[in-house]
Amino acid sequence: MRFPRASGVLLHPTSLPGPHGAGDFGPDARHFVDWLVAGSQKLWQILPLGGIGPGHSPYMSTSAFAGNVLLIDLSELQQQGWLDVADLAPAPGLDDARVDFAVMVPFRMSRLAREELRHFELVQQQLAALQVPFRRLSPSRYAEGLRKALRHKEHERRMDLLLIGALIEARSHERFIGLIPLLGEPLGPFYASLAAAEARHAGLYLRLADKRGEGARERLQQLAAVEAELAVAPDAEFRFHSGTPGGS
Repeated sequence: MRFPRASGVLLHPTSLPGPHGAGDFGPDARHFVDWLVAGSQKLWQILPLGGIGPGHSPYMSTSAFAGNVLLIDLSELQQQGWLDVADLAPAPGLDDARVDFAVMVPFRMSRLAREELRHFELVQQQLAALQVPFRRLSPSRYAEGLRKALRHKEHERRMDLLLIGALIEARSHERFIGLIPLLGEPLGPFYASLAAAEARHAGLYLRLADKRGEGARERLQQLAAVEAELAVAPDAEFRFHSGTPGGS
């Protein structure tokens, strides 16, 4: 087999320019691809894109499947309305010329946490616009069942909380995707944006669980079986994560 000769560039996305302490998959990444095309380059070797491990190395990722949440374009989150302009104000210690992980990681992770709070605020706005009163709901069977599955030893409990968080986010993504085709404006596009966020969050929880030590994936399978049963079994209360209506 003959392979045509080609040239390219080896560059991890974090080495791209970026206003938030490191490069990401924002406009600068797209500009870099355009630059490669203009220079008749054929290849971009990007190195592994999983979460960073010891020594901040992309080759030491704790997961072969979860993506690196530090590559999320924070400016895109702001454009979607999930972050405020003030959230992206440069923090002391962020450097355009080098990546300082001790400053960059807390800055980016805290902004991703604010995205979740912003989702809650946006849901409240949708409720007000649709004239649906906000009210507290009683704890669901789904949540209670997952809580009972938690182990009691502290280090095991912490891992379980992360894994259960990943399962809940993944189930939320599934249910949003199922609802989107049935909804028009404004809920359809709004649910689509939430579905994409839930998928990212599920990957983040898995990556954090993997960092807590070995056995995370085996435990994930055990908890996934519990979660799947709770999500489909007859349920007396209708909830977003509830099973089929029925039961007592």
